[in-house]
Amino acid sequence: MRVLLDTHAFLWWVSEKGARLSDLARDLIGAPGTEAVFSTASAYEIASKVGSGRLELAASPGRYIPDRVALHGFAVLRIELEHALRAGGLPSIHRDPWDRMLVAQAQIEGIPIVTADPAIGRYDVETIW
Repeated sequence: MRVLLDTHAFLWWVSEKGARLSDLARDLIGAPGTEAVFSTASAYEIASKVGSGRLELAASPGRYIPDRVALHGFAVLRIELEHALRAGGLPSIHRDPWDRMLVAQAQIEGIPIVTADPAIGRYDVETIW
């Protein structure tokens, strides 16, 4: 199964806060048959939050993110033109532009999002938590 990780799910999985994931999310991400996908939108969100002082990492985002993606064997989903156009056309149910991008990517790629955010579930997208 292929799943897209919301930014908080990625951060919780790769940090000591892994216990904050639901049992279902933790089991699914760790399952041998799961391809967990990390979006470049999440990389942008993380780097922005570190830059504004709202998030601290053990290393710079430029080192932390690629190291964790590689260590955990996550696939990387880049933002394509089709994703950007879909995200821009989504209703503002969720005010966070990064989350709207993840919704657009999940819709186009046909994959569920692992997220604890109930607002994401208000879009036409499958969520897992």
